[in-house]
Amino acid sequence: MLRLFTIAGAVIATPQASNALDLDRIANRAHRPDLETVTQYETLNAHLWQVFMLASSKRKVYPLVQDHLATLVDALQRSTTETTHKRLCALAGDLFQLAGEIHFDGNAYTDAAHCYTLAASASREAGAYDLWACAMTRHAFIGVYERDYAKAAPMLDLAAQLAQRGDSGLSTRHWVSAVHAETLAGLGDLDGCQRALDAAEQVRGLTGPVHNGGWLRFDGGRLHEERGTCYVTLRRPDLAEQALTDALTHQLTTRRRGGVLVDLASLGIQRGDHDQLLDYGKAAVELARRTGSGVIGQKLRGLQRQFADLPRDGRITALNQDIDELAMAS
Repeated sequence: MLRLFTIAGAVIATPQASNALDLDRIANRAHRPDLETVTQYETLNAHLWQVFMLASSKRKVYPLVQDHLATLVDALQRSTTETTHKRLCALAGDLFQLAGEIHFDGNAYTDAAHCYTLAASASREAGAYDLWACAMTRHAFIGVYERDYAKAAPMLDLAAQLAQRGDSGLSTRHWVSAVHAETLAGLGDLDGCQRALDAAEQVRGLTGPVHNGGWLRFDGGRLHEERGTCYVTLRRPDLAEQALTDALTHQLTTRRRGGVLVDLASLGIQRGDHDQLLDYGKAAVELARRTGSGVIGQKLRGLQRQFADLPRDGRITALNQDIDELAMAS
């Protein structure tokens, strides 16, 4: 994968202007990717996103993604026209985001960051502003999960600027606002957080297809859980409870359901309700065991850090041990 990163970084930034002295390119022209081949690559990209979303264990999708990334990078090396180069860059920007998602789910944040950086570079080369903004937002989300909110904020500012140059019919700018709300919550800014959430809610006013089901999937359906997460971070259980219980009534992916369960367990700590902590905490542990999701595991470790101030309780000790076992297995 490191070799692929290195080659991709080079070919994405290589101008595709004609050069009569480029003997390797001339020799490979008979094998250059044509428009039909590039269209097939687009179809496969979309299919891989669907496989990723349906897979209970995200890491099992990675070999397929890596193989197709190698194919795209090879095609970039052999492309001879600016139009083909840009289309392939957009596809690389798309698929590097998917590779980053898989690494992120496995808590491999350094690898995820490399993928998102390459996705942003490829999207910039393609002139695809929505794709570029989403790559920056995913990169910023690493800072949100690591609770390094000051690091995430400037990336989201850039993502918001890029989204303004994109397709106004897409939900890109609304997704950026939703992630920005989590960042502001982490910084303790309740008013700013609520303004960002309100901006994200405006996605409901869009008509037509607002996302593509792949690198952009935001349609407002997850705003209940995101609002709940923000209020948990701000330690406002009075605001969080309704949002999170509403979220559980919706159809959620396993990873999203795990996040809601952990947030509800955190509310139990904030309220001094140990039964709530244990009920939701155990349910989240079971989901993490079944799926191997590092995202749920990371949220559980955040929950675990709150155990230090709790009174001694054998049931909480057992939950703490379960979370430790998950961390060792990941």
